[in-house]
Amino acid sequence: MKEAKILVVDDEQNLRLLISEELEELGYKVETVSNAEEALKRIESDDFDLATIDIEMPGMNGIELAGILRQKYPALRIILLTAYSHYKYDLASWAADAYVVKSTDLTELKETVKKLLQM
Repeated sequence: MKEAKILVVDDEQNLRLLISEELEELGYKVETVSNAEEALKRIESDDFDLATIDIEMPGMNGIELAGILRQKYPALRIILLTAYSHYKYDLASWAADAYVVKSTDLTELKETVKKLLQM
């Protein structure tokens, strides 16, 4: 079975580092970018199984990015991450496979990644 490849998209460097380290410990190959534009370029040049996307970012936000990725890469699993729970009820966020509220405890995120990659 091939090693799953994950793209972490977040404008907060410390959070990108934390998420990537936690997911790498689970055996995933992880790459990080700091905004939606970088994510689009990176995904065009490589094959990712899953992306975790922060919603609140400068420039294109995570919901817009998720919508573009859903159209162009329907097999890509998408997790939206944010500190703001009100986005969960935004119809546009339904482009994602899952929605996780940011926390320093990444248990929910790691369980969601495992579940989505088993599908």
